[in-house]
Amino acid sequence: MLIKKTPELTYADVTPKGIYMGRRNFLLGIAATYGAVAAYKKLPRLFAGPAVGSNPVKLTGFTKWPYSTTEKETPIQDVTHYNNYYEFGTGKTDPAENAKNFVTQPWTLSVDGECKKPRKFSMDEIMKLAPLEQRIYRHRCVEAWSIVVPWIGYSLGTLLKLVEPTPKARYVAFETYYDTKQMPESGSAGIRLPYVEGLRLDEAMNPLTLLTVGMYDETLYNQDGAPVRLIVPWKYGFKSAKSLVKIRLVKDQPPTTWNISNSDEYGFYSNVNPEVDHPRWSQAKERRLGEFLRRPTLMFNGYGDQVASMYVGMDLKKNF
Repeated sequence: MLIKKTPELTYADVTPKGIYMGRRNFLLGIAATYGAVAAYKKLPRLFAGPAVGSNPVKLTGFTKWPYSTTEKETPIQDVTHYNNYYEFGTGKTDPAENAKNFVTQPWTLSVDGECKKPRKFSMDEIMKLAPLEQRIYRHRCVEAWSIVVPWIGYSLGTLLKLVEPTPKARYVAFETYYDTKQMPESGSAGIRLPYVEGLRLDEAMNPLTLLTVGMYDETLYNQDGAPVRLIVPWKYGFKSAKSLVKIRLVKDQPPTTWNISNSDEYGFYSNVNPEVDHPRWSQAKERRLGEFLRRPTLMFNGYGDQVASMYVGMDLKKNF
């Protein structure tokens, strides 16, 4: 599909009017959010990190993002017990069982590569970089099921700006945690590990791309990518890498796990697109967890007004 340049659009989800806000207000809201950073230190915040084998802890001090979808949230029981996390098993219920004792502290996220100020961030530092927002995003899995989750975090661009990408930085590569001792089921994952993913720099800097530290009103569950993960709501779920340990700014397009495994089925871009079928099934419709009937899949998962301009002139059937 060739995307043509379109005039300025409202912040629509390609859904009823009540579900979206104006694009102008969306951008103003983003600016206001970052303008609040100076006052951020005055906000109370609880984060001790989930102890080994314990439940996530409550988060306080986050704000509700006013541009969230108003669609019904998927019950937390479904979101935390129906997961793709092959390091903890290939069955949908395996991760909830096998990740119970996953050690998520201490934790360090390194950011390096084509940047002026490479550094390592502790989880405590990550939690304090910017005001936390609870953003209710639609999330679409390539297997044609979907969820609506109130994720907690802030735009990834906030962190990337701190390391000052150089002009050579065109892509962002992500690497997730991998330890066979903590993840003994990973031997039968059938994919190369550690799990790696990538975005173009403009995609990574898009305000919608979320560096995520929580869900609902708690820190992340182990099976959902604790303690820090990526959420890219207009792409299929496997692009939203879990349990991040390394981010690297690079010149060339980085390898990605599922593209390495099967490039005919999993392209680098992997934008949600009902017009491009997976070779083994249609992407035209999806089933929301907890619902029986299937619903039409939205182009860019309904976030086209915020992201379509990044792909003007690209053939999205070729660049799938």
